[in-house]
Amino acid sequence: MTAQTSGKSASELSADEPDTAPLPVLDAPREGVPLVIDSVSGLERAARALAAGTGPAGIDAERASGFRYGQRAFLVQIRREGAGTWLIDPEPLRDLSIINEALQGVEWILHASTQDLPCLSELGMWPDKLFDTELAARLAGLPRVGLAAVIENLLGFSLAKEHSAADWSTRPLPEPWLRYAALDVEVLAELRVELIKLLEADGKLAYAEEEFEAIRTADPAPPRTDPWRRTSGMHQLRDRRQLAAVRELWQEREQLAERRDTAPGRLIPDAAIVAAARAMPSTVPQLLSTPGFHGRAAHKEAPRWLRCIAAARETQDLPPLHIPTNSPPPPRVWARNDPAAAARLHTAKPRLAALAERLNMPVENLLTPDHLRRVAWRPPAVIDLDTITAALRGLGAREWQIQQTAAVLTVAFLDPDPLPEKETEKD
Repeated sequence: MTAQTSGKSASELSADEPDTAPLPVLDAPREGVPLVIDSVSGLERAARALAAGTGPAGIDAERASGFRYGQRAFLVQIRREGAGTWLIDPEPLRDLSIINEALQGVEWILHASTQDLPCLSELGMWPDKLFDTELAARLAGLPRVGLAAVIENLLGFSLAKEHSAADWSTRPLPEPWLRYAALDVEVLAELRVELIKLLEADGKLAYAEEEFEAIRTADPAPPRTDPWRRTSGMHQLRDRRQLAAVRELWQEREQLAERRDTAPGRLIPDAAIVAAARAMPSTVPQLLSTPGFHGRAAHKEAPRWLRCIAAARETQDLPPLHIPTNSPPPPRVWARNDPAAAARLHTAKPRLAALAERLNMPVENLLTPDHLRRVAWRPPAVIDLDTITAALRGLGAREWQIQQTAAVLTVAFLDPDPLPEKETEKD
């Protein structure tokens, strides 16, 4: 399992003509499909083997999003040279801190690490050093950054992804699923080597390392204010009592879903909540006849949902239509509300895009779009390189991003291009 494109730059890889010959399929782990570890003694055996291994550890986790409540891991896969691949069922164990101790000081390789690190943290696992192959592929300028695509591009294998959306809470896990899970960590170490070559060739390895460390050391996200406001389709409602109904229905659905350990949307979907809040029915028949009110628990739990609507009808605690935010308004209204800010954004965006193209990376990785909007909307009182640098640093931009973009933004803000005549309703 050796890479077939070693030595090429990312731009050369992107420019290659596609090979018409079918790629060899990576369809089985080298040592076969491992048995699933679901006991303390098995976990101790895995910890000893992983501690005795060498080099970085490839790690992945499978969740049951859309099936179970929350985002907890239902399978953890780990592979390390000299230790082989280990598949661990965390459900009967709950605490994998012994694995974390075995990997102390070891670099972890994950693909799209921000998806899996939270559920690994719940199990007592957190890396001392991180390498994210998805983020590395973005910074290297690869055209596609999904795991299968990166493996194809750099290692010359085809990797099947047919079980990615499966219900991983299923027990026992079918053998084809376990094979898929083991393959997800099979070549992460080889992939890391090839990505490092690309990043070093383009002088971007230090950028990647700074990004990985920023992910590893980031503070946990604070609890969201009024999470029920994320109900899909709620923007259709313009009445505060209807919003109260959404709140009551969402909170009741959340509590029921947690008790039943099922995904909230499997009880009643967001669309059903919005439909009921818009109609505000007074009886069960009215509720069940409301267009758009459906779901597995719509009929059986209809009295429960109706009580929520009744509570919303009677409450004096009506939520505001909007909650205060320090975020800038949508850019489409900037030209009308603040033409100077619109001109700054209008000038900076294409210049950052051109810089990103020269660096061969997505512009959103060069500078987080929210950071650009915030500093363009309310720049420092005095605009110069030092103040823009400080502003970006205060927003959380990485040092390499600041070094690349601060001068571009300073010039764009000091001498912005004029807005097009019809910019008032454009982003």
